Amino acid sequence: MTLSRQQITLLITLTLVWGFNWPMLKLGVNHFPPLSFRSLSMWMGLPFLALVLYVKKVPFRIPRADWKELFMLATTNMLVWHMLIMLAVQSLSSGRSAILGYTMPIFSAMIGVFWYGAALRWRGWFGVGCAALGVVLLLWHELSAISGKPLGVVLGLVAAAFWGLGTQQIRHTRIQAPTLALVFWMTCMSSVLMSVLAFAFERDHWGPPPQMAWVAIVYNAFGVFVFAQAAWLSLARNLPPLASTLSVMFIPVLGVFSGAYFLNEALHWQDWAAIVLIVLAIASVLWPASTPPAPARQAADT
Repeated sequence: MTLSRQQITLLITLTLVWGFNWPMLKLGVNHFPPLSFRSLSMWMGLPFLALVLYVKKVPFRIPRADWKELFMLATTNMLVWHMLIMLAVQSLSSGRSAILGYTMPIFSAMIGVFWYGAALRWRGWFGVGCAALGVVLLLWHELSAISGKPLGVVLGLVAAAFWGLGTQQIRHTRIQAPTLALVFWMTCMSSVLMSVLAFAFERDHWGPPPQMAWVAIVYNAFGVFVFAQAAWLSLARNLPPLASTLSVMFIPVLGVFSGAYFLNEALHWQDWAAIVLIVLAIASVLWPASTPPAPARQAADT
């Protein structure tokens, strides 16, 4: 398939913003409780997200009949994903968390095949296989460390599975409202529920966030909740599910390398090999298919 210039720009910017966010998340949860950190980021980003809708003249209204489905979309795409991955980041390195989180395309592809009856051609299976092998290579030197923290691994994988389900759901949604309006109300719902969870489990650890935590909170508020979440759901809603999911597979690579740079996490040859495999995975679904030659025009009757 062929991406438009706007989609390519969104994809590149999204990769950079989300890729560098993984070490930011680790810095944030090292200095502030994870659910409270995520709640503050959401609440800080919401007014500016509303301002974007107002400036772009996007209607806020969602038909009453669509609210139940919208809540389900918010649960899978935001609430469960953000809650579990934040807890995983707390117990794992930023690179490991990114890798586990971005097993999402594999879950999404399998859910598409077995739940939604999607048909994968050989290029799709090849892309999924390359992505899976790339994830294995990225985890190669982490397995011994991860095995000692099974809860973090389980949380990361369950978060990825729910995100994969949410990606399929947003692609198949019957809601006709603009994507930005969906993102705004999904963020509102998730902010309220995340705040309730933070109050229930973390209020004893509340206090003024230190400067490093504020840097991560502000980055997440504007980078993730004002831009990245809306950009991702726009791609997921308008591209085929496999194309949208595999197209973001470079994010865990950037997460691993930015974690190595900012947090001194070690790199190995398997990381470089994984880059090649993930590039192949992305190319397999985004590279334009060859166009069959047009049939010969029949001679005019005489």
